[in-house]
Amino acid sequence: MIYFEDDKLTIRNMETEDAQVFMDELIAQGWHPDIAGYMSRLKDQAEGKCIALSAVYEGCPAGYVYVYLHVEEGPFKGKGWPIIVDFNVLKKYQRRGIGNRLMDAAEQVAGQYAETVCRGVGVCDSYGTAQRMYVKRGYIPDGSGVWYQGRQCIQYETVCTVDDDLILFLSKQLRDDRKCPESSLFPACAAAENPHL
Repeated sequence: MIYFEDDKLTIRNMETEDAQVFMDELIAQGWHPDIAGYMSRLKDQAEGKCIALSAVYEGCPAGYVYVYLHVEEGPFKGKGWPIIVDFNVLKKYQRRGIGNRLMDAAEQVAGQYAETVCRGVGVCDSYGTAQRMYVKRGYIPDGSGVWYQGRQCIQYETVCTVDDDLILFLSKQLRDDRKCPESSLFPACAAAENPHL
């Protein structure tokens, strides 16, 4: 399925062939990816657990993100909200708007399942660009502090290493499914619906 398309960029469901391209490009960036991770995500997509999205820029896979329909750990577990995970735009394709388009598509997908979407972001400085983007997009911290390997960090405890598993959880309201009752009976709702009141 295609979620966005213009003359240079297409956002579509991830395909098996994309995995090797991402592997090769990330190795060239100095990372140490594992092809099994991509294959596991593609398997989850085939089983209906997630929607895996690839951004293809001028014919080349340039970035990816996954939308899981259920949260398995952290402060949002059991809330019924989708979670956006493993967002990445290859370095050579950054600063072209691809990341924001990928996030638009991910939020569009998530919005089909719930009014709120959540995600975790690393707290190391290597995640600084992502942190800033999420704030600009309206994501707010949930207030539970940071988590490490699925466990909430407690103040003054020494339980973690500052690595990719140290995460701050954020959420964003995509739409408001709450319907106001008869506005004449609920002035606050009427004011919200009509700011001129």
